[in-house]
Amino acid sequence: MMDQNHHSDKTAEAQPSEKKKTRNCCNGFKMFLAALSLSFISKSLGAIIMKSSITQIERRFDISSSTVGLIDGSFEIGNLLVIVFVSYFGAKLHRPKLIGIGCIIMGTGSILTALPHFFMGYYRYSKDTAFNPSENSTSSLPTCLTNQNLLPNRTSLEVVGKGWEKDSGSYMWIYVLMGNMLRGIGETPIGPLGISYIDDFAEEGHSSLYLGNLLAVTMIGPIIGFLLVSQFSKMYVDIGYVDLSTVRITPQDSRWVGAWWLGFLAAGLISIISSIPFFFLPKTLDKPNKEKKASASSISLPMQNEEKSQMASLTKTGQNVTDTVTGFFQSLKSILTNPLYVLTLFLTLLQASSHIGSITYIFKYVEQQYGKSASETSILLGFITIPSLAAGMFTGGFIVKKFKFTLVGIAKFALCAHSISFLFHLINFALICENKSVAGLTLTYDGNTPVASHLNVPLSYCNSDCNCDPTQWEPLCGSNGITYISPCLAGCTSSSGSKKSIVFHNCSCVEENGFQSKNNSMKLGECPKSDDCKRKFYIYTVAQILILFSASLGSTSTIMLIFKNVEPELKSLAMGFHSLTIRTLGGIPAPIYFGALIDRACMKWSINNHGKQGACRIYNSSLYGHTFFGLTTALKFPVIILFIVLISAMKKKYQGKDIKASENETKAMNEANSGPLINDVKVDHETHI
Repeated sequence: MMDQNHHSDKTAEAQPSEKKKTRNCCNGFKMFLAALSLSFISKSLGAIIMKSSITQIERRFDISSSTVGLIDGSFEIGNLLVIVFVSYFGAKLHRPKLIGIGCIIMGTGSILTALPHFFMGYYRYSKDTAFNPSENSTSSLPTCLTNQNLLPNRTSLEVVGKGWEKDSGSYMWIYVLMGNMLRGIGETPIGPLGISYIDDFAEEGHSSLYLGNLLAVTMIGPIIGFLLVSQFSKMYVDIGYVDLSTVRITPQDSRWVGAWWLGFLAAGLISIISSIPFFFLPKTLDKPNKEKKASASSISLPMQNEEKSQMASLTKTGQNVTDTVTGFFQSLKSILTNPLYVLTLFLTLLQASSHIGSITYIFKYVEQQYGKSASETSILLGFITIPSLAAGMFTGGFIVKKFKFTLVGIAKFALCAHSISFLFHLINFALICENKSVAGLTLTYDGNTPVASHLNVPLSYCNSDCNCDPTQWEPLCGSNGITYISPCLAGCTSSSGSKKSIVFHNCSCVEENGFQSKNNSMKLGECPKSDDCKRKFYIYTVAQILILFSASLGSTSTIMLIFKNVEPELKSLAMGFHSLTIRTLGGIPAPIYFGALIDRACMKWSINNHGKQGACRIYNSSLYGHTFFGLTTALKFPVIILFIVLISAMKKKYQGKDIKASENETKAMNEANSGPLINDVKVDHETHI
């Protein structure tokens, strides 16, 4: 009787203890989920800030678009440097701490990206004309004075030289590249290790819900990013260091650089803060009761048997490694000789390359093509991109689930979505604006005759005696709607006022209705875009919404095709190799060759104090648009052909088999989660997510 009472007391004591452990497990898991959500937000925030700041970085460091493309691709380079280490060792080590370390590295990379701002001199937006923003006079803006030589410009350079030694023509952009690479290294463990941790310790059947919530919360990052960039782009780059009343350019000017560095500082601090909770989380959480009971027997084994098993495993280590390597290469050979997988791999690579190139330079395109400021562009693209992509992915997933497509049906749906997106994409060619009328680039300097090439345009009668420096870029807008490169090249002989209110008088190259107007006055700044171009911009905005929505319709289907056309035990390897291919052949080279081709459309380059080519001041709008969309079209069109070939091959393979995707998805995922076997060697599928 006493024994029974004693046993009941132990049971009563054990129940609260078990509840407490369950509560602690839930609290630990919720803490991990909250911390991971913040890290995902900071990750997406940093990515959007980098993409949105491409134009600002190009101007600040006086570099070409292809160089900026290299900086953008350095993120993928950093990712690839450690992805193998993270994939192999990640699940074996302390995953929360690894994620925390990754967040710190990611934050450090963002802060390193912003650091050059503090070590460079003030931004000299008018170094083409040796303009010093601390001066209040207009003497550094050369006008047309006969018998004037370039000595005043040199004198101005000497005056300005003090305090400007560290100019943007140096190689400080390398620190931006290194910072972005660090950001890629730090980002690597967050996704795969975080998702695998959720999958391991979430309640059975709840992991998909948690992952869905995680991806939904991640959208907060881009929203914050677009808003921050929009605000920071309005602020002058050297805010807090110079008197803003002396800055005479506006955000619409092609030389304007906003406070790009503030966004990276914000993203870096958020990343570092998000790392803190991970260091207080355990390596593993309490497993469900069934798993505990299953593991109890192994804990109660005699120590002698455990030691024997350890000795046996040590003697077979060499053989296991050999089997693992052999199994890996046999599995890799299996997926690379699978024609359906290879076709899907190629078409997704082309799709990814077109998307990466477009996303990288879409901000620059809108600014240059439609005359929008960086702030306006960021807020506009933010409002149309996020809702369109989210609605498209949700609708696409719903359609596939609702109609229960077969595998061939999934491929057909993806083809239809891509084809519709491609047709909408072709509308962009009709929305390209005409070139601006620029004297000395698209017209002769007197503004009367179009020129065949913008190179080496000869001087006209109105400015041939002015001894102007042809490398200057200080645009003015004439009353005739023509933009002039500089006051000197416009034939202006005098000026009045200061800074933003400078007015130039007696500009002999300005003609109205074919008659020279000696008393014509001009103000600084390029002429605005035509009314026709403004109307095209509104149509362009609607077209982008349709393109993004239709493209994202088939995104889920395309991803399903990657792992549904391989053997169930090879799904993880197929996804991992696909991700590696996209990053290596898409993420790194695409921004570089897109940028190199865009550079060919430049009509006027800045010249830094070292006499080297800097950033582009004005583009040939027509050539820029046709190059940008032409390259995207060249990548998108072959995808349609590859889809048709893929569907034909799938019909032959699955002829007579009516496999419903929704019916097999659960079974396939269960097989993958049970630990796929490749030649009797277990593959850690979570490392390839």
